[in-house]
Amino acid sequence: MYIAMVEVRVQFELSCLIGVIGLVLAATSAHALSPSDLTHECLRPCEWPAKPRTCRYEFTLEWYYSMSKACYDCPLNRTDCARPDCIALNGVARSVAVVNRMFPGPSIQICEHDTLEVKVNNHLKSYSEGTTVHWHGPHQFGTPYMDGTVMTSQCPIPIGASFTYSFPAETYGTHWWHAHAGMQRADGVFGALVVRQPTQREQHGSLYDYDLPEHVVLLHDWLDQVTLVKFAAHHHDNGSNKPESVLINGKGRRVAFTDPVTNQTSFTEREVFEIQQGKRYRFRTISNAITNCALKVSIDNHTLNIIASDGAPLEPTETDSYIIYGGERFDFVLNADAAVGNYWMRVKGLADCKFVQELAVVRYVGAPDEDPTEDEGIDRGGVVVNPLNQEASETAIAISQLNATEPDDGTSVEQADVIHYLGLDFNKVNNYHFHDPVSYPIEDIARTHHLYSPQINHLSFAFPPSPPLTQHRDIPREQFCTPDSMSDMDCVREYCECIYTIEAKLGQVVELVMVDEGVIFDASHPMHIHGHSFRVVALEKLGTSTSVQEVMELDRAGNITRKLSRAPRKDTVIVPDGGLTAIRFVANNPGWWLFHCHLEFHVEIGMSLLLRVGTEEDLPPRPKDFPRCGSWYPHGLEEDEATPAPCGGAVHLTLAKAVVMMCLISYVFFL
Repeated sequence: MYIAMVEVRVQFELSCLIGVIGLVLAATSAHALSPSDLTHECLRPCEWPAKPRTCRYEFTLEWYYSMSKACYDCPLNRTDCARPDCIALNGVARSVAVVNRMFPGPSIQICEHDTLEVKVNNHLKSYSEGTTVHWHGPHQFGTPYMDGTVMTSQCPIPIGASFTYSFPAETYGTHWWHAHAGMQRADGVFGALVVRQPTQREQHGSLYDYDLPEHVVLLHDWLDQVTLVKFAAHHHDNGSNKPESVLINGKGRRVAFTDPVTNQTSFTEREVFEIQQGKRYRFRTISNAITNCALKVSIDNHTLNIIASDGAPLEPTETDSYIIYGGERFDFVLNADAAVGNYWMRVKGLADCKFVQELAVVRYVGAPDEDPTEDEGIDRGGVVVNPLNQEASETAIAISQLNATEPDDGTSVEQADVIHYLGLDFNKVNNYHFHDPVSYPIEDIARTHHLYSPQINHLSFAFPPSPPLTQHRDIPREQFCTPDSMSDMDCVREYCECIYTIEAKLGQVVELVMVDEGVIFDASHPMHIHGHSFRVVALEKLGTSTSVQEVMELDRAGNITRKLSRAPRKDTVIVPDGGLTAIRFVANNPGWWLFHCHLEFHVEIGMSLLLRVGTEEDLPPRPKDFPRCGSWYPHGLEEDEATPAPCGGAVHLTLAKAVVMMCLISYVFFL
């Protein structure tokens, strides 16, 4: 297979992919993807001029179980782990939410300008949950109704129902999809979404030889229990909010299994990525982290050449490792210039998962089918990109120091049209969802049972009773708020909850200066915007803690330097603890867009706000018969209607209908 690959240049426009797909299916490096992923008609060379296709998928969401009866004797018998419907994970048996009984879910890999059409069937019957699927990265310009954000852009898809998403793939790069209702993405409803460009349009195509579908790397922290169990224990008692492990493409090694006959110990498989010496490979990494879990990625004996983040190309940057936060994506080129052998890809947890890590094997063609011999516990030193809560230096390269290769845009103006300062922190207030102000107020119980509320400007976001994108007029106006509208309340000391909304006029250059005040915990927040991408114009660690007031004073004094040219373009960015991150975007996509922390426990209890761009008159036409939902109260009965009668029985008529019928009969009679 690889001899054939040497003869051709597969750039994953895949000059040869169609010819080698059959071989790839049999390759050990392809076992991260299912046959249905690798044989989909839209996985093809991307052409220029474009020849768009409609790429159809069907997702069936359900609750399932890892290490189920479908796994037979896995991992004692390794072939059993590959049986249909066997989800082995890292050997821990637990309930999982899945799409098409796959973990991660289907890998969507299409070409720029294709139309993506995904029918989502909700079979989450075990817990009777509604659901939606969000396409993380695509801007949905002109298709805001397809964003897939529950109670923002649409109603939840009910049990037994389906919803078909359809939109053009105009936002190229490495993206992903995940459930955006409850905590389903934390339990397994997520997968890759790669929108490739043809060779003629790919800025960094000359830097690599292969961009293979099996070199997409999904990373995430993983819990031994269903996320809701851990969430409830942490928020209502003193349960842990720390993960027990990390998975790479849904694989890991955690539980030892002993063969009762031979007494030999076996583990579930780790992921394997195959490469050939002398070739260069593009890898695409995605973080589905749900806790405060920064992940440090490195490959032994190799440097990584970072060429893109969140789908947007960057000036190539060599590094020994990089850190990826929840919702982020990084693309790097791996030059297979080491000796033929096996090397660890290390994914080391930091922050709240500093005691866990996972490994994958990077295996050269010709190397034995065995693990690397290097110590599993080594922490890669050297240069790191996107550091965790540390000041930039020669060995710690902040995101804001990377350079975009795309042309500058409207954000490069000296002064933004509007600036919003957003204070992020955990606040000690009596959040009535978790602290009864009378029975067990936060100030009267042991600190081990305190629940500090993650808020923006001391406000907790409450999802509206109806999606404002389609039912804005159904939502009582008093439920919307801003810090100014809440000024008559002492939200610093009292719990304040509302539909926190920032409004932007269509075409405005908006700047958000996010300040992680860092007073309570040494944590960080990866903030994600829907409907847009932004330029990271400033990012700075100021100290162990700071305040919005301090940052505003620094800004007024001219002590925050903004990068107004070649600033990196992203849609998810970290805000360092005790520091600031300033982002800019042109509000050119009318709609209602969620802006939120991408850590599940934080967004779930209010670390979000709504960005409203434009007015209702600016919105594109709504799809016909788009689903509606919302609050209801008794307010009378509908007009009586005819009651169907059994065959041969009497027909019940209302008085009005009887009169009409008599008139018709008389008319016919007199004719």
